[in-house]
Amino acid sequence: MNRSNPDFQQRSVVSSFVSDSGETKVALFRRSEKVGTYQLTDFSRHNLAPISGSIGGHETPVAAAWRELKEETTLTPRDVDLWRKGKPYTFCDPPIRRQWTVFPFLFRLKDCSEGGRGESGIQIDWEHESWEWYSPDTVQDGEKFGGVPRLKESLRRVCFESDMSEGASKALISGLRQLKADHQSGSHELTSIALKAFRDVIAQMSEDIDERWWGTARMAAWHLWKNGRESMGAATLNAFLGLLADMEEIVHETLDRSVKWERLLALLDHHLDKRKEMPMRIKRSFGGYLECNFLSTAESQPSPSLVILTLSASSTIRDSILEAFASLPIPNLDLRILESRPLCEGVNMASSILSAFQSRFPSSSDRHLELTVYTDASAALASKEVDFVLLGADRISDSGSVSNKTGSLPAVLSARHACPATKVLVLSELEKVAEPGAESSHSHEENDPKELVGCWVDGGIKGVKMLAEGIEADRENTNYAVQVKNIYFEWVPAEFIDAYICEEGTLDAKAIQEKAQHVKQKADRYFGQL
Repeated sequence: MNRSNPDFQQRSVVSSFVSDSGETKVALFRRSEKVGTYQLTDFSRHNLAPISGSIGGHETPVAAAWRELKEETTLTPRDVDLWRKGKPYTFCDPPIRRQWTVFPFLFRLKDCSEGGRGESGIQIDWEHESWEWYSPDTVQDGEKFGGVPRLKESLRRVCFESDMSEGASKALISGLRQLKADHQSGSHELTSIALKAFRDVIAQMSEDIDERWWGTARMAAWHLWKNGRESMGAATLNAFLGLLADMEEIVHETLDRSVKWERLLALLDHHLDKRKEMPMRIKRSFGGYLECNFLSTAESQPSPSLVILTLSASSTIRDSILEAFASLPIPNLDLRILESRPLCEGVNMASSILSAFQSRFPSSSDRHLELTVYTDASAALASKEVDFVLLGADRISDSGSVSNKTGSLPAVLSARHACPATKVLVLSELEKVAEPGAESSHSHEENDPKELVGCWVDGGIKGVKMLAEGIEADRENTNYAVQVKNIYFEWVPAEFIDAYICEEGTLDAKAIQEKAQHVKQKADRYFGQL
């Protein structure tokens, strides 16, 4: 984004494109005589534009995009998904001494099979005369095409693959779709998927490795971070920042193109292999923490046991629990796991731990496991006499607050009430630490309510049909509104967390804050001027 010009009036706007369900076309709207968000000249009137509007003083760009979309087309989350965010950009209009900052978005139209209204949901208001579908490749700037200023620039920031070769474009689209569709993997696994997708993109970028190539590569990385699963994207950001720092050295070396390309691919493979070491290092850190902070107290008990409460599914937590238990001279492991609705990842983890325990500790051993799966609503009951609450992390803010699976905060609060001596530990790769501001700017990931409604239907819950009909009701013609919220993540404030166990050992909130500042510096370097 360009720097602000203090001599110009600042104005921030959203620029929202709507694609068809197949993501092959975008809708452009012909503006009426009376309106023009970009009122630089009369050129804006009667011309083609996305859905645009100003961002209110206390409004986020995303909120403004949804508001403008509903006001100008009647489209709501029932009809469209927020499919991509574009890298914001700034430009000046000297004749009117105004500087514009544009936040581009791409919404994907749902078809009727997905519960949307399809094209019939696009009902334009007085600000538009008509609308049509266009292939992104045909959209141009200039009076001949008839678009508003910077139309193509806004579009290319959400349809970035149009600037790439066909092979690289397909690899990027495939990677983004895979990331969006994966609601089972944790952020460590999703980051590996993003890096593999990036490698596929780089493998198709066989042109000269110059500054233009380097800008394209960085923008591809930005999209995989922002438009894959951004709610779990802190780890992806950190992984890309480390990778891009290493890539930059090769890009700017005076070498033959083929040599550079081969070295870049080898570097990507190295980063992917290196990720496999992180879980083992965290396991050792957790074992060391327990030896220093728990073992002497436990051994003084008549029947020593390790009592842990956790939730969701984290391979790092699963393996760390068993590895630490195996290393300690404590015979009993009391493990309580919340089921973690709606996908019940906690049930999956309980099954995985039981299988691993049976393989590692035969019945003839002196080790015993008491494994209990609780409903999410039973967090207070599950917290009695717990030694540790173990949380994973999808992102860690600069203050040390942790975004994790919904149910984490009730579990922590319940444990603090039921057993004040309980320690709350976050087991996570250090790459989950996000840049400053990640907590206040991080929106909750709203997922398909059908995941919940489907569970109720399968369970034979009475009244579900009426509730489902209420969700689908036309709000313009009813005096009620029904919503089902399916939010995956929530924040646990730093004040409730005793320690962060990572590959570098045990850290406190101050160390997390320092890490966040380093992330910001690197993010500004590699993504700031795209």
